[in-house]
Amino acid sequence: MIKENPLWGAPTLHGELIKLGIVISERTVSNMIKRYRVGNPPSQTWRTFLKNHMNNTYAIDFFTVPTANFKILYVFVILWHERRKVVHFNVTLNPTAQWTAQQIVDACPWDTKPKYLLRDRDGIYGKIFQKRIRNMGIEEVKTSPHSPWQNPYCERFIGSIRRSCLNHMIVLNEKHLKNILSEYFKYYHHDRTHLGLSKNTPFERQVQFEPKNGILIFLLRVGGLHHRYIWKEAA
Repeated sequence: MIKENPLWGAPTLHGELIKLGIVISERTVSNMIKRYRVGNPPSQTWRTFLKNHMNNTYAIDFFTVPTANFKILYVFVILWHERRKVVHFNVTLNPTAQWTAQQIVDACPWDTKPKYLLRDRDGIYGKIFQKRIRNMGIEEVKTSPHSPWQNPYCERFIGSIRRSCLNHMIVLNEKHLKNILSEYFKYYHHDRTHLGLSKNTPFERQVQFEPKNGILIFLLRVGGLHHRYIWKEAA
């Protein structure tokens, strides 16, 4: 698994083994691969707020992706804290406050809105955006200036997208990027285990135990960039 998935760290590898019914400690796994950590932990007060409102908080953020012809695409993501689920995403060449506000509307059909919307102080979230959010009855929670650590789940998520997917792709255009991200999010939701979810997936992947005379096989994900492992009875 380590050879086939050089982008995976110890938690992801350990989570995959758990889902295969293999009992092993994460420390043992981490001793076999190199893993680096960066950044300072958030304050206890802010950590407590995030923890207490996991189930009714959406976090939003933009990140940029260059294309093969040197255009810059903007990706907007909405992440549900409790299950680390990607509620909605979209791609544009020209983000505006009105376009961004519409993404929130599209992400909250049938009155499924969150109580809190966590965001930074980027100028894109202007008066049009703020008015739309207020009319929807959602309370904005703005991070402090130059404090990305206050939006930790979104920041970590975007970093994961880059490290585990986009840094290894050449994006051709807007449609191509949407297709790449759609495939990655399928893997992210159904296959990739998450440290913050006790080594489970956002859609709760079940543990599969080794059958009698079982063999371990892999399924390609994201065009072979990642894999999912399952047990199969030998023929």
